[in-house]
Amino acid sequence: MNPTRRTVLAAAAATGVAALAPVPALAAGPTRAAATPPYASYWYPDSLPAGSPGPGITWRSLRNWRAADDPDLAFNAASVPLAPRFTPTPANPTARAGQARVQALVSFGPTSANPSQGAADADYYALTHWAYLDELVFWGGSAGEGLVLAPNAPVVDAAHRHGVPVLGNVFLPPTAYGGQLRWTRDLVQQDAAGHFPLAAQLVAVASAYGFDGWFVNAETGGGNTALGTAMLGFVKELRTLAAARGQRVTWYDAMTVNGTVAWQGALDSQNQPFFQAADDMFVDFRWSAGTLAASGTRAAQLGRSRYALWAGVDVESNGPDTPVDWDAIVPTGKPHVASIGFYRPEWTRNHLPADRRSPADFHAADDRFWTGRSLDPARPDPTDPWRAPAVSVADRSTVSSLPFASVFNTGHGLRWYEAGTVTSDAPWNHLGLQDRLPSRRWTVRTAGERPAVTFDFDDAWHGGSSVLVAGALDRPAVLDLYATRLPIATNTVAELTYRAEAGEADVELAVATGEPAAPGAAPPYRYLPVDPAGRACRTTSANGWRTVRVPLTGLTGTVHALGVRLTGGGSPVRWRLGALAVHDTAGPPAAPSGARVTAADGGDLRLAWNAAPGPVRHYTVHRVLPDGTRRFLGATCQRAFFATGQRPEPGESAARFELRTVGELYNASPPVTVAHTW
Repeated sequence: MNPTRRTVLAAAAATGVAALAPVPALAAGPTRAAATPPYASYWYPDSLPAGSPGPGITWRSLRNWRAADDPDLAFNAASVPLAPRFTPTPANPTARAGQARVQALVSFGPTSANPSQGAADADYYALTHWAYLDELVFWGGSAGEGLVLAPNAPVVDAAHRHGVPVLGNVFLPPTAYGGQLRWTRDLVQQDAAGHFPLAAQLVAVASAYGFDGWFVNAETGGGNTALGTAMLGFVKELRTLAAARGQRVTWYDAMTVNGTVAWQGALDSQNQPFFQAADDMFVDFRWSAGTLAASGTRAAQLGRSRYALWAGVDVESNGPDTPVDWDAIVPTGKPHVASIGFYRPEWTRNHLPADRRSPADFHAADDRFWTGRSLDPARPDPTDPWRAPAVSVADRSTVSSLPFASVFNTGHGLRWYEAGTVTSDAPWNHLGLQDRLPSRRWTVRTAGERPAVTFDFDDAWHGGSSVLVAGALDRPAVLDLYATRLPIATNTVAELTYRAEAGEADVELAVATGEPAAPGAAPPYRYLPVDPAGRACRTTSANGWRTVRVPLTGLTGTVHALGVRLTGGGSPVRWRLGALAVHDTAGPPAAPSGARVTAADGGDLRLAWNAAPGPVRHYTVHRVLPDGTRRFLGATCQRAFFATGQRPEPGESAARFELRTVGELYNASPPVTVAHTW
């Protein structure tokens, strides 16, 4: 498999304005290094290629890496722990729990110059269907750039928020793509005690960066039995060390036990020792119905689950138009045979015309890929030749504790909004800012005409997107939003922020305190009026948006599902949901400390700070102008930020930057500021 190199994204910060009173500033810290843009890390195992790297490429040796010497570690280390998740009653009778799993090998950007913290561009593979994924591989690597890739922090943070582990990639390419056998030998070199130093290095990198293990793909031909034996020993030690740190190892079906590369398309005697040494194995695309069935049987005989085998499905070229023998993997009416391993599902972005693809176009294609032609996981289209994951695999959720809030931010947008106001008119992406998103997109329960439901980027309450419902609403329509396990106390409240753009609709909060009676059945909702005039509700309005607080009075136990019911008069309705929250208390988060400039080069600066105590959703960075207005620069989950293109304002001797903690309920801490003298 050869990763496709993509256009390098420029790392730039967005800008905008909003009013703010001045606050005292902290002293700036010393400048210690050049203020260069931070990028995701990549290495060769040890020896470097001959010659010189191309523009924008840095050749590094993994053997020489040390966390203490890594200048970009603060930008690249994930901050969100892997969330526990649960499986609610499936959305349809064919979606099963505890059988086939789903893995995805995704290239989010080029190997080199892949921004650590997003970029000023909305054109990004903003994966949102995490509910069906069990493992994400940060795919990439090339002979001319580097072979060992550590996932960048935004990808890991978004995946972890949804309970999905992320693996870095070790790619030893085929010789046809520049692979050299010496790099394989470098990887499996042993010390005098017989240990594998680079196995320990890989585990140390994953620990420092906060991701969950490694996908090992050895495809360089020309090896022998001695090399195969060394590779097997390496994988065994890697898994032992990884398991001790809560990490995992996936093996790709390429190198065999005799050291040659011969893709089996099955679990057999040629790769069985590697499967036994690893946590699971990606079965190459050469599989057939017969080889998968035999592979599952062999796995069971070894005391392993057949679902530890990912049957490779190459969707890089054709996405959901890819012909697949689905009955060989996830047959209907019988137990699943193996798990699904998608190779390059970012087709949903890449197939669109590069000069005019939009976030809306991407999400429409991505919903088609993961949900199916019906675009409703509760009502699969049985005539659809593409058996989308939602048809076969039960969705999962991580919404199980209070406080919970979502502004339906997908992790990219055409503008940045705060409280319904545009505070930056520049496009952006930063997957780490993505919310926990509705898993069943989009289940609508109505006896009438089904309205269209989408993520929309033309307006938002906070971040870059909102949920748009558009249609006649000739009958009441219930939109399922979240499967949850939220405890109810005497003071628990829900808050909805919404706006009506056209037509009129009565709004009710749908709350279920139990599970559906069967897969595919509706949750046992109770409908609580969202009545701005009601005495039980407290309402505020801003910029055309209305926020209504709804007490969960009379409900006890646990909230199992949340949704909204809209009742219109039959005329066309355009209705937006900007935020949803459930909480007991809503105190502001604590502020960070120690804000400082760590490097500066003209208008490019690196900022750093100490983490705020307590829970943190992310941090925002603004520049305070001499007239007291604020200019939004960006947001990040990490404790470091790169600001580019800053310039002195007229008469300004020092730039002032303002940093806030944003809490789970999108409430902000008091600001701390840092000054940078021009």
